[in-house]
Amino acid sequence: MSPGRSEGEGRAVPGSTPMSRPGLRGREAELERLRALVEAVRDGEGGTIALLLGEPGIGKTVLLQETVSIARARGFVVSHGRAEELHELAPLASLASGLLHGDPPLLSSTDFADLAGHHDQRIWLVERLAQLIEERSANTPVLIAVDDVQWADPLSRFALSVMPARLLSSPVLWLLTGRNDPELCGQETRTTTLPLRPLSDTALAELARDVLGGDVPERVAELLHGAGGNPFLAAEVLTGLAASGGDASEPPERLVLGVRDRLADLRPDTLHFLRIGSVLGRAFSLADAAALCGRPASGLSAEVDEAIAAALLHDDGERLLFRHDLLRQAVYTDLAPSVRRALHREAASRLVAAGRSSTDAVPHLLKSADPGDQEAIALLGTAATDMIAVMPGLAADLAVRALELVPPHAPMVFDVGERAVVALTRAGRYTQARDTGDTLLARQPPLDVFARLQSVLGDTLWHLDDVHELTRRSTAALAAVTDPVIRARLTARLAMARSRGRDLGAAREIGERALAEAERAGDREARVLALWGLGEIALNAGDCAAAVEHHTALSVFDRAFLPEEAVARIHADDFDTVRRLLRTAGDAPLRPAMLIWAQGTLNMGLGRLDDADADFVTAERLEAELHVPGNLVNIRVNRGLLAMLRGDREAARKHLDVVRATVAERPNTGNHATHQYFEAVVADADGDHAAAAALVRSAQRDHPLLRWRLLRPHVVQAVRIALRGGDRDLAEDLAAQAAEHATRNPSVPTARGTAAHAAGLVNADHGLMERSVRILLTCPRPLPLAAASADLGRALLTAGDPAATPALNKAHDIYAQAGADAEADRVRTDLERATSRSGRRTGGLRPRHGQGWDALTASERKVARLIAAGHTNRSAAAALVVSPHTVNTHLASIFRKLSVRSRVHLARIVLAEDGAGTGTGD
Repeated sequence: MSPGRSEGEGRAVPGSTPMSRPGLRGREAELERLRALVEAVRDGEGGTIALLLGEPGIGKTVLLQETVSIARARGFVVSHGRAEELHELAPLASLASGLLHGDPPLLSSTDFADLAGHHDQRIWLVERLAQLIEERSANTPVLIAVDDVQWADPLSRFALSVMPARLLSSPVLWLLTGRNDPELCGQETRTTTLPLRPLSDTALAELARDVLGGDVPERVAELLHGAGGNPFLAAEVLTGLAASGGDASEPPERLVLGVRDRLADLRPDTLHFLRIGSVLGRAFSLADAAALCGRPASGLSAEVDEAIAAALLHDDGERLLFRHDLLRQAVYTDLAPSVRRALHREAASRLVAAGRSSTDAVPHLLKSADPGDQEAIALLGTAATDMIAVMPGLAADLAVRALELVPPHAPMVFDVGERAVVALTRAGRYTQARDTGDTLLARQPPLDVFARLQSVLGDTLWHLDDVHELTRRSTAALAAVTDPVIRARLTARLAMARSRGRDLGAAREIGERALAEAERAGDREARVLALWGLGEIALNAGDCAAAVEHHTALSVFDRAFLPEEAVARIHADDFDTVRRLLRTAGDAPLRPAMLIWAQGTLNMGLGRLDDADADFVTAERLEAELHVPGNLVNIRVNRGLLAMLRGDREAARKHLDVVRATVAERPNTGNHATHQYFEAVVADADGDHAAAAALVRSAQRDHPLLRWRLLRPHVVQAVRIALRGGDRDLAEDLAAQAAEHATRNPSVPTARGTAAHAAGLVNADHGLMERSVRILLTCPRPLPLAAASADLGRALLTAGDPAATPALNKAHDIYAQAGADAEADRVRTDLERATSRSGRRTGGLRPRHGQGWDALTASERKVARLIAAGHTNRSAAAALVVSPHTVNTHLASIFRKLSVRSRVHLARIVLAEDGAGTGTGD
């Protein structure tokens, strides 16, 4: 691109758009689109993404730089970073390179230090980073540019895949360049993709006139044609022509037609220095190059000066950079493969000797280490351990590579292999983890090593839901183990496996033994596993008090398990404590998806259906971002049941389709039960009552219905389905299960009230129904009370008892308040009968608008008003005592329903609605 010429230099070409830099010839259309995006973001159109894609040298960087200049001129705060090939192991390096070094910087060093302190919590880190950018963009638009995103480190890629959707309503323009589509952006983001094609002959001729002046001889045009429309290669040809005086009829021998020819003119020491630099990366420090050259940095000034004079290197004051990555690649490729490998290996050793971190040395080891290289194996293992929390996929790759370097019969193979199994499991590559472990076990390790490997494979098998194999292997390993720590862990794994079985009494005994062994061994991991197993066993057994006890002990010991305590307390009707727990969780970097699941479960229990749905949407999104959709079936079943309560069967069927696909892909016993029950509810609503009853029976294939925690709140509905389907035995069985659950939990009013309700339905007993209502008046869940009141009202109505009307009114009011429109409509029909009307319907389902202000839920209106008043997502979350993740979900829904693109547009709509008096009462 016109090297060596200042801005504004060169002649305008008739018919071309006036340019600030002649080097942008042929990119006028792309630049105008980028200029329009800058102005749209500045003018309040909300956030957006621009992707510049194309081969090396095609002009991505110069367009990015020009857009940065345009944005700065329009008042943007700019973060301009670059990803580098050999920095893929440094967490957040690609983004940090721009965030901290702007003028002014987008983030302060204090802000970034706070982020770095939590680099092992990806979701928390990205959410906090998004909050900081949102706060910075509140008063001025922001441009975040990242060049060469194909080299971005995994944490930066994760942030770039998540944050644009988070900041969709803020004036933030994301400008990314890459060689191909990085596939970073979510469906909700507005993305403009600009693939850069080869320059046209006309553009190349304009470029030639910019450099050479005057008309372009035919011979020059022929030489430019050989550049294939690549502006960088064309500029290299033109630079050579300009240096030779522009005589194109007989090009001189020294005409630069390729980098190799240019290198041939350099002194041997300079050429060696450049080759060393090409191994270190596009950007490198003089100190590193000097160490690899075996010379003092002060002795390389002549080589540096010559490389800069030859327009091969640039000095930015901190590092030396190849002027373009194509130049570095040309120098690097010109090295013989064996020389490249040797230089990379020497670079790794010298970096380690200089005290650099494993993340600096490992990229070189990946290109050079040979089997048996002890130092490489150790450094790869250290790097994998260091980054497993924040970049588990990359950690798994490094751990596997370390294992590949270990000679097959070396004693260290088991230690290195164990790390690989752990890393693969953390990365969610469970099948590969199991296969790796089995390969190690096939080598017949010593008994204690055998037991240790089975212990780490226990986590893998748990995630694969292979509890039979987990039980078998844990039992076998316990017969061989002598290490008390490994014994405690194996016993705890066995308790976890038995928590899924039928004999929960035996499982409890194993869990208690595991906890005792863990305390004797003083092992934290074993204690966590034992407490977790005991909590799971108690919940599955329906022993709410014991579940709360164990999960509280676990949560106190490790705050990451606070969501489990919250869920256990929800089952115990202890909603007040759950609220306090969720408030104390606040902004802590816990497990956000599970925390939001607990919040959704609480809101569902409280009858806040819209809020619960928003929470479940958020939990699913967070799981998807982490690529660990372990709770997807439960989330979609809950959302489907909520949709049925609202009367939205179309939405329910969409959720059912997702459940079917997920169960087919990953079948397990829990997914089977919840899936079959959801199918039963839909079939019952469609009038196929016999099929619905059969599906409820199918849900009990592996365990009784109340064994499944998700289904316990729905036992009364299951009884109704059984009775409508003519399966009285099933109805009586379900009622008996409810009675047993109530006996185990005498202090849980929902359990006792639900049991009385189920028995009242089966026996058509008004007294039991009345008792159910009295008990449920003391519980924190409104929907079971509404259901009991409705069934009592219907029974009294059939008996001609005038007390039917107040019972039905109570049910209707609760359902209507919760937004359970389908149930409210059914009760309204009964009320018409009770008040001796003709039976003609006075109203149907309350219409649920899809678009406009009326489509917003009450919570969405609260969020809309807070955002319109100038709140950030974080401050709005604090005001509503919800998670910022949930506010993000509400905002995405608000923007979709109102068809707005920014907070500015939203504020106008809120002002208009409130001014018109249509938004009161929320």
